[in-house]
Amino acid sequence: MNPLRQLTPLRQRMIEDMSVRNLSPKTQQAYVAQVSKFAKHFGKSPELMGPEEIRAYQVFLVHERHVSWAAFNQTVCALRFLYRITLGKDWVVRHIPFPKRPRKLPVVLGPAEVAQFFASVTSVKYRAIFMTAYAAGLRVSEVVQLRVTDIDSQRMVINVRQGKGRKDRYVMLSPKLLDLLRLYWKVTRPSVWLFPGRTPGHHVSLSIVQRVCKKAAASSGLTKSVTLRTLRHSFATHLLEAGADVRTIQMLLGHRSLQTTALYTHVSNERIRATQSPFDFLPTVDRQ
Repeated sequence: MNPLRQLTPLRQRMIEDMSVRNLSPKTQQAYVAQVSKFAKHFGKSPELMGPEEIRAYQVFLVHERHVSWAAFNQTVCALRFLYRITLGKDWVVRHIPFPKRPRKLPVVLGPAEVAQFFASVTSVKYRAIFMTAYAAGLRVSEVVQLRVTDIDSQRMVINVRQGKGRKDRYVMLSPKLLDLLRLYWKVTRPSVWLFPGRTPGHHVSLSIVQRVCKKAAASSGLTKSVTLRTLRHSFATHLLEAGADVRTIQMLLGHRSLQTTALYTHVSNERIRATQSPFDFLPTVDRQ
């Protein structure tokens, strides 16, 4: 029997469970996809499997598929939700450990490098997108979904709707960015979406923005990898170096945990250089 057909009733129950818990459509789609792969791997429904199959699948993902930490973690989250919530087998969940996340320092551009990157973007629209992402520290999914009405020039804030975790938040609206967006609006005249896509009534797609970013980075002459996430990392680091406190940066970035934001304290060169080594406080050593 086709394992995907076996999964159909279970898939429906899982989707209902995720919906009532207000998981985002993107998360629901990802979880269902991971559970489907798990079922297809063994050729049977997850209802008929337990800790041994889960362990074997995790070993397969790590040693044979060599999946990234993000993909492995997503699989774990999907299986934990399925067995704990939809199947009510909490005893199985205890045998699905979370992987330890590798801690890597983010790539950060200096202010001159950010300006160099912007200079390589010839399109008015995409330059506005990248500058908005940096000026407000937005994720790529957040910047493409901005509406014209989200730019509040009276209060000088940008309304970020349903960011990660389906949470709304406000971020600062730079006066310099506002001037740029006004010039952009005069050229393009967007009505609903601030950055409309090719299809009428839709915003610009993430894939196109990422493609343009990659092309601009290649032509900029920068040796560092530049993505929309790089601009967000640079925003946070530059704020920290300018004296902003970590708690404020956490709120602006929309981080759930302060520990996530604290990562930027490890990449702030200004703070590193400004911190004196205890060696400087030692008494002068007699060279003789």
